[in-house]
Amino acid sequence: MRVSGVLRGRRRQRRAFQVMVLACLLALVPSGWEFLTQSSRIRTVADVPAEPVAVVFGAQVVGEEPSPYLAARLDAALDLYRAHKVQAILVTGDNSHPDYNEPGAMYQYLVDHGVPAVKVVRDYAGFNTWDSCTRARRIFGVDHAVLVSTDYHVRRALALCRAAGIDSYAVGAPEPHDLTWYAGSVRELPGAGKALFSAVFTPDPALLGPSDPGVTRALADSSGRR
Repeated sequence: MRVSGVLRGRRRQRRAFQVMVLACLLALVPSGWEFLTQSSRIRTVADVPAEPVAVVFGAQVVGEEPSPYLAARLDAALDLYRAHKVQAILVTGDNSHPDYNEPGAMYQYLVDHGVPAVKVVRDYAGFNTWDSCTRARRIFGVDHAVLVSTDYHVRRALALCRAAGIDSYAVGAPEPHDLTWYAGSVRELPGAGKALFSAVFTPDPALLGPSDPGVTRALADSSGRR
C-alpha cells in the first residue's frame, strides 16, 4: 500500500510538471511568433527605408511633459524627420481623460524641437497598440510607415500594424535598461498573446469615428521640406 501510494504521488508530480512545461511553452508561442516574423523589419535611423509617415506610440506623460521614455521615442522620430526618412509624424496615445493628454504632449515636444506644426498629426484615441495601428490605417489612411517605440515593444507594434494593413518598419528608441524597462519587458509576454488574438480576429478599436485628413494634409504641405 505504501509503495503504491508513493508511485501514485510521483505520477501526479510528473503530470503536474508536464502540464506546467506545456503551459510555459504555449505562453511563449506568441512571443516566438513576433520574434520570427518581425525581427527583420527592425532597423536603425541610419538604415531604415524612407517611408511617408513615422508612427510614434505614446507612453506616460507627467503633467504636460513627456516622461524620459516617451521623450526618447520622440527624439528618435526627430532624428527620422531630420534625416529625411519621414515626411510627417503621427503621434498616437491616450487622451481618455481631460487632464491626461499623451498626444498633446508629444505634439508640443516635436513642435518645440523644430518640426512644423502641420507635419505633426495627433491621434487622441490610441489607447493600446492595436487601436493605434488600426486607427492609423482606417482613420488616417496610413499604409506605409516607420514605427517608433521602445525596443522591447517594436516587434508587437510591427505585428499589429502589419495585420492592420500597414507595410511598416520599426526603429527602437534607445532607453536605459532600468527597473521600468525590465517591468515593461515582462509585460510583453501577455501582451504578445493579446497581439496574436488581435492579429487573427482584427477587432474594431475602442473608438473609431470619421476619417481624419491630417496625415494627407501633412504629406501635401511643402513648408517643412528642407
